[in-house]
Amino acid sequence: MRAVNAHLSTSPTPLVAIVPFALLLLCIAVLPLVSPHFWESNRNKSFVVAALATPIAVWLVNHDRTGLSHSALEYVSFICLLGALFVVAGGIHVAGDLRATPKVNVTILGLGAVLANLIGTTGASMLLIRLLLRTNSERKNTSHLPFFFILLVSNCGGLLTPLGDPPLFLGYLQGVPFLWTLSLFPIWLIACSYLLALLYWVDSRAYAKESAIDIAHDASNVQPLRITGLSNVPLLGGIVGAVFLPTPWRELAMVALAFVSLLFTSKEARRANDFSFTPINEVAILFAGIFVTMVPALALLKGNSAALGLKEAYQYFLVTGGLSSVLDNAPTYLTFLSAAQGLGLAPEIVGIPSLYLLAISASAVLMGANTYIGNGPNFMVKAIADSQNYKTDSFAHYAFKAVLVLSPIYALITLYLWLHRAA
Repeated sequence: MRAVNAHLSTSPTPLVAIVPFALLLLCIAVLPLVSPHFWESNRNKSFVVAALATPIAVWLVNHDRTGLSHSALEYVSFICLLGALFVVAGGIHVAGDLRATPKVNVTILGLGAVLANLIGTTGASMLLIRLLLRTNSERKNTSHLPFFFILLVSNCGGLLTPLGDPPLFLGYLQGVPFLWTLSLFPIWLIACSYLLALLYWVDSRAYAKESAIDIAHDASNVQPLRITGLSNVPLLGGIVGAVFLPTPWRELAMVALAFVSLLFTSKEARRANDFSFTPINEVAILFAGIFVTMVPALALLKGNSAALGLKEAYQYFLVTGGLSSVLDNAPTYLTFLSAAQGLGLAPEIVGIPSLYLLAISASAVLMGANTYIGNGPNFMVKAIADSQNYKTDSFAHYAFKAVLVLSPIYALITLYLWLHRAA
C-alpha cells in the first residue's frame, strides 16, 4: 500500500500548517494532567479535535486532496483493526483466582507478552489485567504488579507483529511486509526475558514480606480458571486472517467479525469485563484528528529531513523514543518514518534501510511504556487497577521508574545501532 506522504502536493507546505498537529499532540499530553475532568469526556475531546483538524482538512481539500483521501483510508483500516480486536477480546472473560505466587504472576505476564502479538496490546491487556489483580487481591505488597504489567503486556510484548502495537500496524499500512516485524524477535526476547526476570526478583522479595494470614487467605480463596466467551477465539483468528485481505475487504471482514461477536457471543463475559465502547471511542476520536493534521507535518519532515540533523539509526531510535514517551507512539512512528524516507538512503524497506526501520519500530513500541500517555492501554490498565484499590504510581513516579527499569534495554539497542554505524 502506498504511503500517505507519497501523494503530497508538489507545492511547498507552509510551516504554519503543522501547528494544529503540534497543538493536538500537546493537548493529548497535557490536558489529562492539567484538566482531567474536562478531558475524560469524549464529547470534549471531539470539540478539541474538530477545532484543530477542520482548518487543516479544508486546506488539504484545496492543496492536497489525494493526500487527505489516502490518510482517511488508512485511518479507517487502523480503527477497524483496533475496534475489531477490542470488541472480540472484550467478549472473552478469564475468571478464577490463582495462588498469588511470583511464578504465577510471571506466567500471567509472560502469556500476555505472547498474546499481545496475536490480539494486540489493548486486547491482551483487557483480557488479563483483571485476572492478575484478582489473583493478587489477598496480598498487600502488590503495587509493582500494574507497573510491570504495563511495561510487558501493554507495550514491550507487542513487538513481533503488526497486530501487536498500533505503530507497527501503521507501518504495515505504509508498506512494511507483515512478517518483517519477526526480525525484531531478538529485541523482544531480550526485553521480555529481562523484565520477567526482574519481576520475579521484585515479586519474590515482596511475597516474602506478606503476612502468614494473608498467604493463608490467598490459599483458601483459590478458584480454578474458567473462560467464558470462547466462541470469540475463532473470531480473533478471523481478524488475523483478514489483515492479509486487500482494502476494502479487509475492513469489511473485521467489522463483520466484530458484529458477530456482539450479536452472538456471551453477554455474561462482557458484563464480567465491564465492557464499554468508551475506550475505543476515545481512540477513534483522537486518531481522526491525528490522521488529518499529520499530513502536512509528514510532508515537511520528508522534504526537510536533513535539517533535523538526524542521520544515523541510533539517533532515530533515541529521538523517536523520546517523543513516544510524551506523545502517542503511533503518530510519532509515522513522523520519523517519514523523516527517514527523506534522507535518500538505500530503499530496502518502505524507502529506508532496514536498520533504520528497526530503530524506529523498536523505539516507538518499547518507549511507549515510559509514561502513562505513551500508548493507549497504559492509562486503561492504571484506571482498572485504581478501581480495584491497587496502589499505582503517580504520573511522574511511574515515568521515573519506567525509564530507570528499561534503560538497560535502551542502552543495549543504542550500542548495537552505534556499532553497526561504526562498522
